[in-house]
Amino acid sequence: MGNPKQKWTAEEEEALRAGVAKYGKGNWKLIQRDTELSPFLFARSNIDLKDKWRNLSGGPGGHGSREKSRSSKPKPKPSTDGPQSSVVVKQTALPKPLIDDSSKSFTPNRYNEMIIEAVSALKEPNGSDHRAIVGYIEQRQEVPLSFKKQLCSRLKRLVALEKLEKVHNRYKIRKDGTFGTKTPTPKQKGMRPKKFRNTGRITCDAVKEASATAAYLIVEAENKSFLAAEAVKEAERVSKMAEDTDSLLQLAKEILKTCSQGEIVLVE
Repeated sequence: MGNPKQKWTAEEEEALRAGVAKYGKGNWKLIQRDTELSPFLFARSNIDLKDKWRNLSGGPGGHGSREKSRSSKPKPKPSTDGPQSSVVVKQTALPKPLIDDSSKSFTPNRYNEMIIEAVSALKEPNGSDHRAIVGYIEQRQEVPLSFKKQLCSRLKRLVALEKLEKVHNRYKIRKDGTFGTKTPTPKQKGMRPKKFRNTGRITCDAVKEASATAAYLIVEAENKSFLAAEAVKEAERVSKMAEDTDSLLQLAKEILKTCSQGEIVLVE
């Protein structure tokens, strides 16, 4: 049996809506390949996107059709029998869906600040692991539903930007304490910054940012490649089990046929 489906997060639903608005309904592959949307939808298949969009748009079998049927019920009319009296009909409003608004305040910079604060406060000599960082933040913040997933990606990003150092699945602040930036030398402190003309050359900071982004993309690609390899192994294992089951079934049929003819079958 496969892994149980994970509940859709608010970020995934927003990414799906943005993809349909950009590429149109039914273009699920284009939505998954979009560079801005793929970080949120890479764990979902085309069928998952199709089913989720049917639920969001109120198609057949979705929640929208049930809400529509509720709202279309006729309102009760006051009775006309007997003396006329003022009748107040209370209209019960449909419950609004719960939306996790806490994720809006958790920007990438906010994640970076919380991670640096957690690692600095824990002060573990060998660094803090992912579980310790999550526990520290959850004790002090009301985190959104997709908190752990986003925190994992931000940890990789900080390592790629050389703001954190990862050793044996533990994270700690760089020993130089510069958080990925160079400290000025004593001679440079008293010097006034020179004004450079815009000659169209690529600056050193831009090169560092590009290399850090490339390193992050390589890590993500390796992770996806590992998941794909595991999926192939699982498929091969299931295929082997199916072949063994077919062989046993064929053997059982032959034994049954032989026994029905009155012959004795010896099983070694």
